Order: sequence, then structure tokens, then C-alpha cells
Amino acid sequence: MIEKLLKTRNPKSPNSSKFPLIMTRKSSLLKQTLILSAFTVLIIYVSFNTFLSYFTTTATAGVSATTSSFFAEQISRENFQDFPVKATGNERKVKVFMHDLPKKFTTGIIANHALARGYSNLSKVSYPGHQHMGEWYLYSDLSRPESERVGSPVVKVNDPEEADLFYVPVFSSLSLTVNPVQVGKVPVSDPVYSDEKMQDELVEWLEKQEYWRRNNGRDHVLFAGDPNALYRVLDRVKNAVLLLSDFGRVRSDQGSLVKDVIVPYAHRINVYNGDIGVDERQTLLFFMGNRYRKDGGKIRDLLFQLLEKEEDVLISHGTQSRESRRTATRGMHTSKFCLNPAGDTPSACRLFDSIVSLCVPLIVSDGIELPFEDVIDYRKIAIFVDTESSLKPGYLVKLLRAVSTERILEYQKEMREVKRYFEYSDPNGTVNEIWREIGQKLPLIQLMINREKRLVKRDSSEPDCSCLCTNQSTLFTSL
Repeated sequence: MIEKLLKTRNPKSPNSSKFPLIMTRKSSLLKQTLILSAFTVLIIYVSFNTFLSYFTTTATAGVSATTSSFFAEQISRENFQDFPVKATGNERKVKVFMHDLPKKFTTGIIANHALARGYSNLSKVSYPGHQHMGEWYLYSDLSRPESERVGSPVVKVNDPEEADLFYVPVFSSLSLTVNPVQVGKVPVSDPVYSDEKMQDELVEWLEKQEYWRRNNGRDHVLFAGDPNALYRVLDRVKNAVLLLSDFGRVRSDQGSLVKDVIVPYAHRINVYNGDIGVDERQTLLFFMGNRYRKDGGKIRDLLFQLLEKEEDVLISHGTQSRESRRTATRGMHTSKFCLNPAGDTPSACRLFDSIVSLCVPLIVSDGIELPFEDVIDYRKIAIFVDTESSLKPGYLVKLLRAVSTERILEYQKEMREVKRYFEYSDPNGTVNEIWREIGQKLPLIQLMINREKRLVKRDSSEPDCSCLCTNQSTLFTSL
């Protein structure tokens, strides 16, 4: 029987008539399997698609609670890249607590400044306008009700336990100018007001505060816009986030691009509100300012000697006064380019006057640091020339005359786009941008706080890891 069965399944002849029948049955079985598999996949796809559509519709309709509506918002967006920006609310913002400083560090300085100038009715005294008044704008911003701070990158909190960062609203720059400078007279040996005393008392007050001591001041923010602000106590507050105009008077172990924020000077001339163009700008290059400066600012006198007799160049000596500001406004609004050499430190307020005037800045300052460089490409709004090249006779004028009208218009368009970044009074201007950059420091601040807690001993001869060298390399001419 077995032998017969083997003979049936294994025919001797390859041409047996039963062989095609067996192959036909196998082929039919394979086709049925493929059809069944395809049908199964189709059913799964339809079921999944129906489920997903139903879930999306239900979630978007707001049937579920907060978590469901949040998820519905996420999956219904056409552009997922926009999601983190659009979903940002107060719960995502950095929380800032403003210390309630004694008045002698805030409004008391304003009062002393007014008294030193003969004011008797202090009820009508306000913070005086000057190039370092950014400290007033940040104080004013946090003094407003939170309901009026719509659009701010940070949220103000009244409970220090909730705070991520602490703002110290001292008017350190105004404090430097309380006692008027009397040219040609011997300074009073015992002035009524002492900036040095104010600085010492400020740090004494801070060091008594629980939240300053908790992290050695690393989560605190101080405005020191004037290059000499807080100079006496800088070593005692250097852990904090410092808001600086540049690093000209700050040592590398006191300030850095990593932990600190470069802020713009407050411009002192009127904003140009006209359209872009060169027809009304007949002057090639304009500069008005103090000709004689110290340190890196000595280049000003050298540039005066090279440029004051050049055709289509208006360069003159001027000091801070209303008449000088009016003259500077007219000059910048009617010039194609505005010269921006270094002052006593690498930066100067004239750069920001130029930008709001749509007068293309010509920057001659090798060590300059600029505000908001994470979002602004200054090569699109300014021309940079290294100091050595700028002092070659005829070099600057030849360079500027070679710039086409079309290129000047491109510079002006870009300046108009970024002008709000340098407007402290703009609701979406400088103040918000400063807070945005401060908020970006929070991860590093937390890293340094945690790192400091576990370090037992540190070699003081090695640089702190939060330090980053500033720009001291040679700049190349850029058009």
C-alpha cells in the first residue's frame, strides 16, 4: 500500500499528466492567500482612519478636559513647527520677582539728582532722560500691573518662592551723575551724595537677603548700563546676570557673553519717520560728538584729522545738550552714512541714534559687542571697518563712495525692520527683547547653581566655565 502511494506522489516520468494539476492547485491557493491578505490590510486601514478622524473631531470639539483639548490643538495644526510658539502661555514663561529695594536705591536717587540741580518741588520730578536710562524702563515695566504686560516674554510674580529669577532695580547709572560735574572747579571734598556709599550699602542689603544668599546671587539680574556703574562692588555681584552696554570696563572674570546680556543705549535723537531713499540725504558721512576721548576712543581725534576736510563729509565736535541733539538729528536724517567710532569703551550711543535715523552706521571699533546678535545680523544694517584700515588716508571716503544707491536702500530697509529692537518706549521693543535674552540664560544659571553645590574645591587659577572671551579679534571690512 505504501509502495503504491509513493508511486502516486513521485511519478517516474516528469511528463506525467498529474503534474500540471498539482501546480494548478498550488497557484490557486497562493492567489487566495494574497487576496485574503490584501483584504485584511484594507480593513485595518479603514478602521484606523475612521478611528483617528473620530478622535480628532471629538477632541477638537472640546468634549474632553484640558489635556484632551491640548492634544486636539496639537494634532490639528497644519504646521507643527509653529506649535511651541503659539502654545506659549504664562506657565511657559520665566517668572521674575522684583526686589522691593529701599527707596534710596531707586526713587531716592532721582530725588537726589533733582536736588543737586536746584529742584525744590520733588513731587513733579521724574527720571531724567539720558543714554543709560534703560534701567528706568525695566523698573517701570515690572512696576506695571501684570494685566498691562501683555506680550512680555517673562511673567512678574509677587511670591519670591515662585520666582526663577530676581531683578534688582537699582538705578546704578543715574547714581554716577547725581553730583554735577563743575568744569574748572575743585570738587567738593564731602559731596551731599556719594555713589560709592550707595554701592556699598546696596551690596550690604543684598547679602542679607535670603534669596541672594541661597545661590550666591547667580539667579539675580542687575542693570549696569554705564561702563562705570557698580565699579566699586562688581567683584561682589559678578555672579549675577549683568545688563551691560559692553565689556570695556569689565574684566573677563566679571562679565561674559555666556552669563550676561548686552543692552543698547537709549537713543537721544528723534526717530526718522520718513521713507527710505537717498534724495534727501546729500551728505556722504556724518559725525557729531566729543572729539577727545580716553583709551580706545583716541581714534576719534585721528579720524577727525583725516575726514574734516573731505568733500561731502560733515564731522564736528559736540557735547550733550539740547542744541547738539537737534543738530545731530538734522545731520543724521540727511546723511547716507554715520560714523561710529569707539568711545571711552568700544560702544557708544551714536550707533543706535544712527539706526533709528536710517543712516547706515560705519562702525570703527575692533572690540565692540552688539545687542541681540542672536536675532540681528548687523552686516545687513552696518559697515564694519577695522581700526588699522580706517586710518589710511582716503580709505573710508573711497569705500563709501563705491556703495551703490541700491545697496544703501537695502541697508535702510533692514534698519527699518529692526528699528523696534532699539526703541525702549515701544511696547514690543527693547524691554521685551532684553527680557527674552535674560530668559534664555535660565538653563545655564541652573547648571551653574547645581554645579556649585557639589564642588568641594575649585582651582582659582583656572577660568570659570561660565566665562567666554569677548570679541578681540581683528575685524575685516564688510559691505
